Amino acid sequence: MKDMDNVPAMMVEIGQRAKAAAATLGFASAERKHAALISAAEHIWTQRAAILEANEKDIIYGREKGLSDAMMDRLLLNEERLRGIINSLRSVAEQADPVGEVIAAWDQPTGLHIERVRTPLGVIGVIYESRPNVTVDAGALCLKAGNAVILRGGSESFHSSNALHACLVQGLRDANLPEAAIQLVPTRDRAAVSEMLTMVDTIDVIVPRGGKGLVGLVQREARVPVFAHLEGIVHIYIDAAADAEKALKVVLNAKTRRTGICGAAECLLIHKDVMSTIGTDVIKELMQAGVEVRGDAAISAIAGVRKATPQDWGQEYLDMIVAARVVDDMETALAHIRTHGSNHTDCILTEDAGAARRFMTELDSAIVMHNASTQFADGGEFGMGAEIGIATGKMHARGPVGAAQLTSFKYLVTGDGTIRA
Repeated sequence: MKDMDNVPAMMVEIGQRAKAAAATLGFASAERKHAALISAAEHIWTQRAAILEANEKDIIYGREKGLSDAMMDRLLLNEERLRGIINSLRSVAEQADPVGEVIAAWDQPTGLHIERVRTPLGVIGVIYESRPNVTVDAGALCLKAGNAVILRGGSESFHSSNALHACLVQGLRDANLPEAAIQLVPTRDRAAVSEMLTMVDTIDVIVPRGGKGLVGLVQREARVPVFAHLEGIVHIYIDAAADAEKALKVVLNAKTRRTGICGAAECLLIHKDVMSTIGTDVIKELMQAGVEVRGDAAISAIAGVRKATPQDWGQEYLDMIVAARVVDDMETALAHIRTHGSNHTDCILTEDAGAARRFMTELDSAIVMHNASTQFADGGEFGMGAEIGIATGKMHARGPVGAAQLTSFKYLVTGDGTIRA
């Protein structure tokens, strides 16, 4: 099999196997891909005890490494989360197969009939940290879109990812699809990441999913095209026309439901006209819920609020911490977000339809929300079944990347002995 001591040779072999598998997957039937995903879901449930045992090894490893509470939360698996993983698998399985979908079709005066149809990207490399569920989400979405995938999970989730990957491979085996369609790099050695970033002959695109350090490394060193998945510096703007009850409910959920996900709110902007009412109530409720609030001069006057430093603007905490400032108007809020945001997800809370329309039109983030928790910034919540990540760039895919976004297209041109004059 693979020589674990020779990482470059091992990665060459993995890449070659993936490329061969991609050639088969490109025309694999929707029924066989569906069968592989359903079978994998069943195997995860029957193997749940072994998966949770593997996860416990990762939890111990994470504690020894001193991972933050948010990172430990990302790492943790339990039966409820395994059910969520299984439900995502089944949801992806039941979606329409994107491969071969006719995106557009037209006839030319020359007699040509032209169709633009979806086609797989080929081989996708996914590099991610901590979350073992990404192993399943990425594997499932790539398979659905007819792509082979090479998964390089974080060292923290090594055992969990291997246990989940085994279920995906068994699903492929049951559906008579190539096992190399979903490969997991079998080493914690970081040299494997460096190799993936230069595998231009076998990998068609790299998807990094993790913190700023990982994404920055990939973008600096990759010779393979990269889907940009930057940090989630998520803002919520409480407008002068915000509803008090909605604002309180949405902000608390957006910050505290799960602090370690990229859709968690990190900065609160409060219109000056509602600071003494809605704004003060929201700040106090956040602190009551255990959130450390770091505020500007106006907000830090509230007892218990810590004074913000310049570094707090544009910070992804992934923790029970939120930055907050008062703004004079929407223009100031938009300027703040454009300066300190990451083009991931931002939200306005208002009952003024005109204000909402302006915010959603003028702000160029991948996801812009109105009166809804930013925790909904997730492919599963968008009806995609799962996501391979949130793309914040503007090329090819943007926002939650599901199966359809993991395809390209080609043109099918039909004539009848047609020649060009």
